[in-house]
Amino acid sequence: MSEETPGFEEKPDVPSGATEDAEPKAADSSEEGKAAPAGDAAKEIALTAQLDQAQTALSERTADLQRLQAEYQNYRRRVERDRVTVKEIAVAGLLTELLPVLDDIGRAREHGELTGGFKSVAESLETVAAKMGLQQFGKEGEPFDPTVHEALMHSYAPDVTETTCVAILQPGYRIGERTIRPARVAVAEPQPGAAKEGKEGKADEESGGPDKG
Repeated sequence: MSEETPGFEEKPDVPSGATEDAEPKAADSSEEGKAAPAGDAAKEIALTAQLDQAQTALSERTADLQRLQAEYQNYRRRVERDRVTVKEIAVAGLLTELLPVLDDIGRAREHGELTGGFKSVAESLETVAAKMGLQQFGKEGEPFDPTVHEALMHSYAPDVTETTCVAILQPGYRIGERTIRPARVAVAEPQPGAAKEGKEGKADEESGGPDKG
């Protein structure tokens, strides 16, 4: 029998370098474990900063888009308003040039001369002018309004209580609310003293008549 040397134990065969490599790997894994959280935090901070920048840029672009949209809407409204104004001015200019013709038609109608083919043409012209928005105004007996009437003749009358149009010398014309020619009229005012006499007469009636001597 062979004797075993005391103090020595047999160890399993281990490939050369196995024990030496195990320690560095353990150290590397611990370093990677520490570096990974730090790297993730840095990436998260960077992504958050990029997201904030993207949100800021988006807000700025949205504000720019809203401003441009508002400016475009204002531009469209302004163009439409100008277009309507230009159209109204053009129509008013054309109809103003036709007013003498309409006056001639009116005089011919008053004198009974609007007959035959001339009558048909005149009525067609009046119809077209009306479709374009032309309106005639001015009637006898209506109160005088200096904003739409032009007084060419003046007189006094006992049967009026205010300045009144007693004759229409030339009718007025308007387009919508715009007057393109005032009505040229003859006006009559109450006779001087008529209002005073009327008040005195009314006072006498209320008091039972004039005093008798």
